[in-house]
Amino acid sequence: MKAGRVIGGDEHDARTQADKILDDARTEAERLKRDAADLAEQLVRDARVAAERQEARSTAADLEATAGVPAVAGSVDEVVGLVIRATVPGVSLGEVVKIDRKAWRARPRSDAEGGAEVDRRDRAPLSAEVVGFRGEQAVLLPLGELAGIAPACSVWRTGGALSITCGDGLLGRVLDGTGIAIDGGPPLTGEAWAVDRPAPPALTRPPITAPLPTGVRAIDTLLTLGRGQRVGLFSAAGVGKSTLLGQIARGAAADVIVLCLVGERGRELAELLGEELAPARGRTVVVCATSDAPALVRLRAIHVATAIAEWFRERRGASVLLLCDSLTRVARAQREVGLSAGEPPARHGYPPSVFALLPRLIERTGATPAGVITALYTVLVAGNDLDEPIADEVRGLVDGHIILDRRLAQRGHFPPIDVVASNSRLMHRVIAPQHADAAARQRARLAIYEEHRDLITLGAYQHGRDAAIDDAIATYPAIERLLRQRRDEAGDWETSLGHLLSLTANR
Repeated sequence: MKAGRVIGGDEHDARTQADKILDDARTEAERLKRDAADLAEQLVRDARVAAERQEARSTAADLEATAGVPAVAGSVDEVVGLVIRATVPGVSLGEVVKIDRKAWRARPRSDAEGGAEVDRRDRAPLSAEVVGFRGEQAVLLPLGELAGIAPACSVWRTGGALSITCGDGLLGRVLDGTGIAIDGGPPLTGEAWAVDRPAPPALTRPPITAPLPTGVRAIDTLLTLGRGQRVGLFSAAGVGKSTLLGQIARGAAADVIVLCLVGERGRELAELLGEELAPARGRTVVVCATSDAPALVRLRAIHVATAIAEWFRERRGASVLLLCDSLTRVARAQREVGLSAGEPPARHGYPPSVFALLPRLIERTGATPAGVITALYTVLVAGNDLDEPIADEVRGLVDGHIILDRRLAQRGHFPPIDVVASNSRLMHRVIAPQHADAAARQRARLAIYEEHRDLITLGAYQHGRDAAIDDAIATYPAIERLLRQRRDEAGDWETSLGHLLSLTANR
């Protein structure tokens, strides 16, 4: 019995040792499998990076052979915050350069943190744009993350400014602020199109004579827009401007819609694409630079969106609707770029380049002999302060302004458009006389009612004392029904106009 127990114990120990060897073999096999997968992934990444580096070198070599531009143009001198300073002889303002990254790896501090080495060798060249000069140094701002950029990194010239690929395949796609598709779709194909373009000559612009139905009754009846008009949508945060933009995008009678989102939250982008734009995705191009994107990418987003709208206008003769949310964030991005380049701050901390940028952007839209771009720019205001520098500047550049009122939103009135404070400067040119007369009468009634709202609400006004006030009180419920609209409701142009004319005929 004693000998049997010894033999049994030996068998147990042998079995335990065999199990341990088997577990160790499995662990080693799993490790080798992971290492093989990591190695394969690294080889693919290295091949892709090598191809990008070779493309940069080939471009530089072509420039050297054809234009005398040195293949290796210079190197990084220093990186301060988000600003790169480099010695790049011959480079010009606005030129895009490529910067080689240095490779680096990071190890966790202990096996408890994961054990495996963390790869940080994203060595794809960084694109950057020349935004200024400090003596002989070029001031560069990145169009991507700065990881791996250090002094002595090589700088390669591309010989040109930022350009994008434009074609009919853009419809339904989502792009980042540099014009690169981020929706996982097929690669973009088409024509290379410069992002920075001059505005059409003033004397070649045809007059604006046709209305643009938007599907929003308050706009179509009392603030009618013309095809080719530029309008500012002024609103405080959280009043409903993004929801209104989505409603206009769904209901507008436009061939192509270009939606530019600058500084938005990523969550809002997903919601907008999934709910607000679903019915119009097939004719919409979305350009998005979220709030965490570099300042130059946020700034370039509006240039990219405008360039896409210009391509459809000039190459396809389309009626394009450009929606930008928001021009205030574009101005803030330009402020970051300008201050980084050494510009002095001016009005409310905005450098002069901000006030040079706004008219240059807005004037690129409008009508040409080929087609039209109707542009709607949102502008953020604190409360209802329309005298802020950006709001005041934009209001003087556009052809009309639509004011959203928080008080209307708090009363559940959607869209919360303050019709009395808003104005479409081209409305009288694009509508029939009877429409203009009816709109003027209803706006006057609204103005009278709002002027005496407190007296009416408190019951202090006595009926019969003023015929105009009596008329405004009698017609206000019908006017409010016309102006109120559900978020998922599209207003028909003819039906809305008929409703407006009936209000005038009945009184």
